[in-house]
Amino acid sequence: MFKIEPDRSQYPAHNPDGSCDIDLSSGKYVKIWHGPNHPGITGNMSLELTICGDEVVEGRTRVGYLHRGFEKLMERRTFIQVFPIVCRVCVPEPDLNEYCYAAAIEELAGIEVPDYANWMRTLILEMGRFNSYMMYLGGQSGSLGMGVIGQWTTYVRDLMLDRFEELTGARVYHMFILPGGVRDVLPDGFAARMEETLKTAERYLDDVDKVMFQNAVFNKRTRGVGYIDPALFDSYGVTGPTARAGGATTDVRRDAPYLKYDELDFEPVTGTDSDIWARADVRRRDTRLSIDLIRQILVKMQKPGEYFAKIPNVLHWKIPYGETYIRGESSRGEYGYYLVTDGTGYPRRINVRGPSYTHAMALLERLIVNTNISDVGALMVSLHTYPPEIER
Repeated sequence: MFKIEPDRSQYPAHNPDGSCDIDLSSGKYVKIWHGPNHPGITGNMSLELTICGDEVVEGRTRVGYLHRGFEKLMERRTFIQVFPIVCRVCVPEPDLNEYCYAAAIEELAGIEVPDYANWMRTLILEMGRFNSYMMYLGGQSGSLGMGVIGQWTTYVRDLMLDRFEELTGARVYHMFILPGGVRDVLPDGFAARMEETLKTAERYLDDVDKVMFQNAVFNKRTRGVGYIDPALFDSYGVTGPTARAGGATTDVRRDAPYLKYDELDFEPVTGTDSDIWARADVRRRDTRLSIDLIRQILVKMQKPGEYFAKIPNVLHWKIPYGETYIRGESSRGEYGYYLVTDGTGYPRRINVRGPSYTHAMALLERLIVNTNISDVGALMVSLHTYPPEIER
């Protein structure tokens, strides 16, 4: 397979931190900014590019355009007050933040979550994964000029948001998963309405397959471009579909099962070429896997029962001293919360491990060298990053 790999030999030597000493006064090199307001940028961040002609010599990720200090805000709030904050760390897929934080508290406080609540949580997480992939597919196609696909995936995502609104009362930030369980049971007729949504999604995904993945332009501009050597996966912290597109089989849902994933029938979706096309293909197929998992969950769920465990008064809740790390599989890879408590009514320390930090910083800065300017947007979107995970 044809692969485009970074070739730094023709440019000034790079320093250990990834930068290189470039004489801009020579006129050979020019610095330009890609973002933060740019359709090829996955959110409020920017790339400072040094170019030679139309080729990138060096790329540096620049953040700070939306910094809100989530982790420090959490450490200055009571445990229950943290919940409106955690979901903001990842807007397109907020529910995994709710789960990781709730599960960390439950482990340290010794709370046992009802079985029905765990099924509900699993359902919510797969619905969130589906929505995140819809946003990705629209962004990846849009980065190469295929705007109609973004219209389709936005419509399908809105249908799933209808189901979220029906279930949680909200469309974007749901705050449905709380320490001890979830806020409610499935509404009457929810499974039938979800099936209608999934059938509509499958019809549109068939069109995406034809218009995007069978498109000669999309194939020519993505195959061999943005190749990631699998040998870099561990050292650069590459996880999720970005790693599975290069042959890795890691998936927290299967490798370290949580909630009800050990009772579902599935295998991680993988690829081999480790380029932009392979990453898109893995996510396309993983979207269909989420549809299948949602159907399995709705079939296997027991009838509505207890969905919330008894917990102390949250206004005076003090969690015993301890520390834990809870992880899950997000649409972008391993996601985790490290929580330290000191016996008071406030978290002592919270650290969020989001895949975007490693993917959009060290990895992107390595891959972008020797890339054509016209491919920068597609390369960046292919790593599927959300900047709040960096500026947390």
